[in-house]
Amino acid sequence: MRLFLCKSCGQTLFFENNVCGRCGYALGFSADTLSLLTLETLEAGLQPLGGGQLFSYCRNAGHGVCNWLVPKAAAHLDGLCIACRHNQTIPDLTIDENLTAWRVTEIAKHRLFYSLLRLKLPLKNLADAPVLGFAFNFLSDPPEPGPRILTGHNEGLITINLKEADDAMRERFRKEMGEPYRTLLGHFRHEIGHYYWNLLVRDGGRLQACRAVFGDDTLDYAEALQTHYEQGPPPEWEQNYISAYASSHPWEDFAESWAHYLHIADTLETASAFGLGIHPYRMDENLLHADINFDPYKAKTVGQLIQAWLPLTFAMNALNRSMGHADSYPFVLSETVIGKLSFIHHLVQGQIGEEALKMPPAQV
Repeated sequence: MRLFLCKSCGQTLFFENNVCGRCGYALGFSADTLSLLTLETLEAGLQPLGGGQLFSYCRNAGHGVCNWLVPKAAAHLDGLCIACRHNQTIPDLTIDENLTAWRVTEIAKHRLFYSLLRLKLPLKNLADAPVLGFAFNFLSDPPEPGPRILTGHNEGLITINLKEADDAMRERFRKEMGEPYRTLLGHFRHEIGHYYWNLLVRDGGRLQACRAVFGDDTLDYAEALQTHYEQGPPPEWEQNYISAYASSHPWEDFAESWAHYLHIADTLETASAFGLGIHPYRMDENLLHADINFDPYKAKTVGQLIQAWLPLTFAMNALNRSMGHADSYPFVLSETVIGKLSFIHHLVQGQIGEEALKMPPAQV
């Protein structure tokens, strides 16, 4: 994620800011320019300092869940920004805890949209494109006893259980599932991976190329999941999969790899925005050194990402341990996993066709 600057006073700003803490100017995010704009309020609307087109805030700004802008010329449509237009169902806001959970959920969702916009991926709305679009349902569990809402994807409709916005509940789910890592943003990145498998692989004529990397997706999905939950992952799964869950079925392997690709790109951009370099004192091993001074969303190869990612995660994990926390990135990137990330990289860059079967392995 980039850092931003207030055009009035030069204060450093962050993605979710809606007011400059130093000078008090209003702020709003423009999806068109991927920038956080410093705004002055005119009778006709909000205008960036220095001039430019007029905006209004997304209608959901009134709930405190969005700081994105809508061009005045398009505000007559529904008053929602490009990210919020993908909401099919929002929580019952007469329940106080639902509003709190929705705010947390929208922070994660807007960060997802930032990455999708940076990668210039298709963002069709399910309401406008019932066959090719995607949308979100944010739902709460019914009163007990009753079936729990399952976070998941079904032909473009992504359901998020609002309990995932509660840190304590999410940690409980993580332990119950035996996972080393579970975040709300990770859910968004994983589930959108299923959607883009449908759009870019299944409907994009890339099934054979994908199967050559991830395996046969025609395997019975329900049976594969049942086997996974009953028997666990195969021995030495770490050599071939980014997570134990990725070993359950090629669809989950793709979605997990997709999520980690977005983790890597966004975190490296943040590191670059802060000017980070990793150079351990008196250590000459190249694997531990990196200058993160490039745009990861425009990297030519996944190898460029991995060369920076490994030293960064070694440092992040060491810092977390010094604070008494678990590793920030508790995953191992094997050669096979890097090859899968390379497939994702070429796919989002529009470079995957049937020729991908001839694609050389990723170099690190």
